[in-house]
Amino acid sequence: MLCRCALRIPYRPTTTSLSSPLRRSLRAMSTAEALSAEIANQTSILNQLRLQNTDPAALDAVKKKLGELKQSLGGINKAARADGSAASNEKKRERLLLKTAKGTRDYGPAEMYCREHIERIVKDVFTTYGGSCLDTPVFERKDILAGKYGEDQKLIFDLMDQGGEQLALRYDHTVPLARYIAMSGATVQGKIWQVGKVYRRDNPVMSKGRMREFMQADLDIVGLWDPMIPDAEIVSLLCTILSRLDVGDFTVKINHRKILDGIFEVCGVPPEKIRTISSAVDKLDKLPWSDVKKEMTEEKGLIPEVADKIGEYVKHKGGPSLLDQLKADETLMSNTSAKQGVQDMELLFTLLTAYNVIDKVSFDMSLARGLDYYTGIIYEAIVEASAPPGFTSNAVEPPSVTEVQPAPPKKKPKKPKVDAIDEEEETDESQVGVGSIAAGGRYDNLVGMFTTAAAGEGKKGASLPCIGVSIGLDRIFAIVWPKWVDKGMRSKETMVYVMAAGDGLLEERVRLVQELREAGIKTDFLAKKKPKLPAQFAAAEKDEVPFDIILGADELKEGLVTVKEQRWEFVDGRKAKVQATDQGVKVRRDELIDWFKRTPTYLNWSSGRLI
Repeated sequence: MLCRCALRIPYRPTTTSLSSPLRRSLRAMSTAEALSAEIANQTSILNQLRLQNTDPAALDAVKKKLGELKQSLGGINKAARADGSAASNEKKRERLLLKTAKGTRDYGPAEMYCREHIERIVKDVFTTYGGSCLDTPVFERKDILAGKYGEDQKLIFDLMDQGGEQLALRYDHTVPLARYIAMSGATVQGKIWQVGKVYRRDNPVMSKGRMREFMQADLDIVGLWDPMIPDAEIVSLLCTILSRLDVGDFTVKINHRKILDGIFEVCGVPPEKIRTISSAVDKLDKLPWSDVKKEMTEEKGLIPEVADKIGEYVKHKGGPSLLDQLKADETLMSNTSAKQGVQDMELLFTLLTAYNVIDKVSFDMSLARGLDYYTGIIYEAIVEASAPPGFTSNAVEPPSVTEVQPAPPKKKPKKPKVDAIDEEEETDESQVGVGSIAAGGRYDNLVGMFTTAAAGEGKKGASLPCIGVSIGLDRIFAIVWPKWVDKGMRSKETMVYVMAAGDGLLEERVRLVQELREAGIKTDFLAKKKPKLPAQFAAAEKDEVPFDIILGADELKEGLVTVKEQRWEFVDGRKAKVQATDQGVKVRRDELIDWFKRTPTYLNWSSGRLI
């Protein structure tokens, strides 16, 4: 009987069992990893199909599956967080996600060498034109930046309250410069340049250099000068920089805010809508007229007939001859603002002809520049890669109201937000252009806005006219880098590598390295006491160093060293070192520096070429 009772006692394992929330969490983690892997796989398939111009139905099927996978992953993550909250007493170690923040990226040594090459050229032109350097903080008081950027105000990165100050990351260099000038009492005059990072909470397209953190180089001319001379100087400076950089053919599109405002006035745009309509017109470089007109009428409340009148003007672009066409327009010339703008443009074209850059310029009446602080000449530089693939700006004249409008492009249905992973849709980078690589204009009132705001109620502060240009170094890098690689350019500045054969000769190596460095020759060596010669050659080859100096005990006694020049070539589209059979040349130790400075490699070093 006792035996039968004993059999009824349930078996209890001695090990500790997992709680239900923890078990579910572990299962969710396993499923989430599998889903993440499948999402990455489906994303890769989708990108391949886009490149192959696959049937839209096949693309939609893959997109649908990708959306379902993301939705499932979002649900699992949400459930896992809920289980984690229920099992708060059970500690678990979360894996660290090693990645950069959205819209930012790292640049490796080879890429940085190219970027520094671009930056050196820009700074050299800035100083050639008489510029002085300025540096301002990367964050500003939020009220300094507020109200300066029109519809782009939403792209400012706000910072949390920092000790009682509401702060934001700078959107550009222009507003901080104006704040600096206002703080100086509006007494600054001359040419001022800045190079540094700026921040915009935009939807990034990394492969095209369109990011949330990016480098801009600005030069501004501040002060009272004779009409249009600073304006022409800035355009000339921009053309000089782009001609020295390997961006290919470029065009500087130019317009005048006063001409544009005059057009809006004679067409019947209400004064309170001029800035918002200007922002819509500025999209004509990436959207067809039908889309821009729709934004003006349906989103911004403009009468369709007024939009059509605007369309008749903004479709025009050309050179100085376009001014004759505008001057013949009696309605437009009756507007004071437009008339002044046309006179300014006439003088500008005369000066640009003297600067010998008139062939680089296009008078484009669709250029508007959306920022609120521009008051006169505006411009932007574009290249072939600027526009979206297959898009031609102003290729078709605006249709009349009686014409049949093409069917609008289908909009993707919005997905229900399940989790943070669905917060923003992915951008098809193959359908996006680089955009303008430089832009700017005249802003005569921005400094006065600051001084007046600081002066107090009823007082007007001093003002100071300004004109400047901003150059997008990341967008230029996105264009230059593939060409840099294809041309076999260097990835490092080191020109000489000092080695030792046989005994390490450490002191002799260090002594020679220091002499070469003091002579301005960039030199390195292997930080080993007795390194083997093959290891030293391998280190020099890895850094693509063109000259190897080999020290030998017997040669040093004779006052000689061996110099071996290394060369590279393209093999199957990749850089490879040429396997040389010569043993190098003997050079006197005391004549080594002069010998190097006479070599073609040293004389052409600034070109950056390796092959």
